[in-house]
Amino acid sequence: MSSGHRLRDVEQQRPLLDREDEALERVSPSEVKQLWFIPDCCGMVCALITWFLVFFADFVVTFVMLLPSRSFWYAVINGVVFNSLAVLALASHLRTMLTDPGAVPKGNATKKYMESLQLKPGEVIYKCPKCCSIKPERAHHCSICKRCIRKMDHHCPWVNNCVGEKNQRFFVLFTMYIAVISSHALGLCGYQFITCVKVQWSECSDFSPPVTMMLMIFLCMEGLLFLTFTAVMFSTQLHSICNDETAVSVCLSGDRASEEREADLGAPDSLGRAEVGVWRSAIFALDEPICWTQTANLGPQTHLEGWSRVLRLRSC
Repeated sequence: MSSGHRLRDVEQQRPLLDREDEALERVSPSEVKQLWFIPDCCGMVCALITWFLVFFADFVVTFVMLLPSRSFWYAVINGVVFNSLAVLALASHLRTMLTDPGAVPKGNATKKYMESLQLKPGEVIYKCPKCCSIKPERAHHCSICKRCIRKMDHHCPWVNNCVGEKNQRFFVLFTMYIAVISSHALGLCGYQFITCVKVQWSECSDFSPPVTMMLMIFLCMEGLLFLTFTAVMFSTQLHSICNDETAVSVCLSGDRASEEREADLGAPDSLGRAEVGVWRSAIFALDEPICWTQTANLGPQTHLEGWSRVLRLRSC
């Protein structure tokens, strides 16, 4: 690597991997071909809950509202539409969960790899100290996936995976399908309620009236919750795609602009930006929270002398 090329490690200055470490850090071809799956307990539980709620909605729609219906075509058309959308939603969920979101290969921060990049003199590149890899532009390290992800938008526990460059389209389809079937379920619940009010409750369902009412109430609550959440996520994802940006990049650029404004206005550094950085880091599952600055006074004497200690936490 020529002297004109600079490798910048944001957390600490660490040299490139030695030749002895290259064999240890290099990813084998068999590892690359393995199925992508994140063994995170919270993510797996959330994914199972998602599937359970979809199956619950399908059960209520099919067996409580459609099969007892007196209209054959009403039951057939709505049943085919709802179940088809449910299958598409679960298929999109699986693709999102089991697709590599764009992980950067581990241990590629070697001299041989650096020479193959054919960098221009003075060009700065970044190395992630956690997975020992050269970070491409707009790649971020996820503390849950334990990898740097290209164009990482966020880590979603409901799909037990990061949403990144290679699986964002499946995540967008998943949110769209869930929003549509939630709207469909709410419409069917409203129609079923009106029908049951006009006739005897015992005649509009094969279940007892209390059980029918309870199942419909739970389905309405689930539909409202899922519709609100997925509609917001779907719209934000479309906005990000149209503007070629990610949630992480927007958050980082917003923090940089805020710091520049505070610096221009002479605002103090003890306004609690550290807490904001920790909160945002928890949401995006970043091992690399937004750089923040917080001033901590060491005591009355040092305060009078005008001394303060600035704690700076920086990462990739």
